[in-house]
Amino acid sequence: MSGALKEVRNRIKSVQSTQQITKAMKMVSAAKLRRAQDAITQMRPYARKLQEVLSNIVSNTEGEVGGSLATERTVEKVLYIVITSDRGLAGAYNANIIKLAKSSVAERYASQMAKGNVHIWNIGKKGYEQLLKGNYHADATYKDIFLSLTFENVQACAQAAVKAFENKEFDVVELVYSEFKNAATQFFSVERFLPIPKIATKAGDKKTDFIFEPAKEQLIAALMPKILNTQLFKAVLDANASEHGARMTAMDKASENANELLKSLKISYNRARQAAITTELTEIVSGAAALQG
Repeated sequence: MSGALKEVRNRIKSVQSTQQITKAMKMVSAAKLRRAQDAITQMRPYARKLQEVLSNIVSNTEGEVGGSLATERTVEKVLYIVITSDRGLAGAYNANIIKLAKSSVAERYASQMAKGNVHIWNIGKKGYEQLLKGNYHADATYKDIFLSLTFENVQACAQAAVKAFENKEFDVVELVYSEFKNAATQFFSVERFLPIPKIATKAGDKKTDFIFEPAKEQLIAALMPKILNTQLFKAVLDANASEHGARMTAMDKASENANELLKSLKISYNRARQAAITTELTEIVSGAAALQG
């Protein structure tokens, strides 16, 4: 019985040690989440308004506004920019993004995938590792952006995607990322990056009359790259906040599960200890009765 007691006692110590780690990771993620949440909260209204302005201009003006960046082409080659995290222990966060990317490719670009014309640029190590195992054309050029999350590093990725689209290396560019809502909720979405999407207009809707200063072509040519850089940066900030929120929630659940497991183990330990004491008392009483007899 002493061996059983020792085994349960060792398991209790092990669970307590693991619980200390999960609590510490939760506190670290909570601190990082606060900074990441402040960053995306400040960035999101600006980025959304810029994207809305650009989409409105593209939708309500005639001709080839914006040049090649707004031109719809027959889709032969596809680029996905998939944003995951560098680290695990974040629940199903990375798995959900990878699953969404795979299902989106299968639903929208199955024929291009069969020809080997679907390429994936990964931001975050986890997505790169998993998609590489799945025989996708995974590119590791920008996977380490989270090691130094700055606008300049994200801008380099956005500019490379724009250049590849202009050179007709890809006919469409899609973003796969998680939009942060709160620590417990993230929305996983696929968003068109290039060509710049137009806002659908209903029959009878009047076109907005824009007054351009300086010239329309000059203004849009200057605005488009900046807005696209901002759009990708917003997606990366969203993903960063979502990762920390998912990890904080996962570590909180892990700590709660450790509490439940400790309760169960302590009950088992007390029962085993009580059984050992009862056995010892029985042996003592039996020995005393034998001596008296």
